[in-house]
Amino acid sequence: MTPIFKGVIMNKILLILLGLTLVSCASTNKLKFDSELTGFDYPHEVKTFNFTSQRQNLAMRYMDIGSENEKVAVLLHGKNFSGYYWERVMNELNSKGYRVIVPDQIGFGKSTKPESYQYSFAQLATNTHALLSSLGIKKFTVVGHSMGGMLAVHIATMFKNEVSKLVLVNPIGLETYLDLVEFKDPEFFYGNELKKTVEMFRNYQKKNYYDGDWNETYEELLTPFKGWKNGNDWDLVAWNNALTYSPIFSDDIVEKFSKVSAPIYLINGTRDKTGPGRGWKRPGVTKVMGDYKKLGKAIKKKNRKVKLIELKGLGHMPQFEDYDTFSKVFYPIF
Repeated sequence: MTPIFKGVIMNKILLILLGLTLVSCASTNKLKFDSELTGFDYPHEVKTFNFTSQRQNLAMRYMDIGSENEKVAVLLHGKNFSGYYWERVMNELNSKGYRVIVPDQIGFGKSTKPESYQYSFAQLATNTHALLSSLGIKKFTVVGHSMGGMLAVHIATMFKNEVSKLVLVNPIGLETYLDLVEFKDPEFFYGNELKKTVEMFRNYQKKNYYDGDWNETYEELLTPFKGWKNGNDWDLVAWNNALTYSPIFSDDIVEKFSKVSAPIYLINGTRDKTGPGRGWKRPGVTKVMGDYKKLGKAIKKKNRKVKLIELKGLGHMPQFEDYDTFSKVFYPIF
């Protein structure tokens, strides 16, 4: 092959790749979702639990598979996600004989985004318990990831007789944030949410979740955010995103571990450095926030019944970063 011919071939390949990139970008720009993610498919049928709360009619969307199974697992999503990202874990638990229920909390995913709502983990726990009661469920294992871990701890303390196991995957809240950071009004978070771009969201997760790595699986998790940003309801979604920061800072779970009756399993990717509020620490605070190498051990030291399982070299999303390693410690719990 002559150098000229080789150059022609390379130029054609580059043009094809460029064309694919432009098509992909165009597709992303056309993606639009309303506040309840209409048009975004979840891995299983999405059902609706209608209820009233704070003088409002609300719809909590949820997935429910294996409804004939007696053993029940409830999976709770993190702040930057909703129930769709539990697909692989859902299917595996179902294959092990579990009925698996995955709700989108009010303010998240396909559930209602109220114009105004007093968010707290006690309220979200009450909402979730109402859903489970409507399904006739009286005993369950609760699994919480990230912010869902904080919610799971509240559920385990509020409904002690119904929770058989508490399983936490890189939960936030392992340190008392308001001892370390200044409280911010929701207006502060609302302004930040409005300014967020897909690139900012991607870079945050790339840096804080995956140690600089990125792949197609991680990119797919951004799909709801991309559609919301292009849609007509981004203002409402952003406002709910802002409101749901308040319980993270004000609803302390550190002291609640001792009040949990069920066995507690704490799975921590020790490379995780998620530390909400580290950008506005209180004057004089020098503590390094989000040091999961230390946080898990500190919780374990105060609560001997906590079974701490550390995944060295993994970060905030071990179930995506290294599913095989995660599986070896997660599924034996069940």
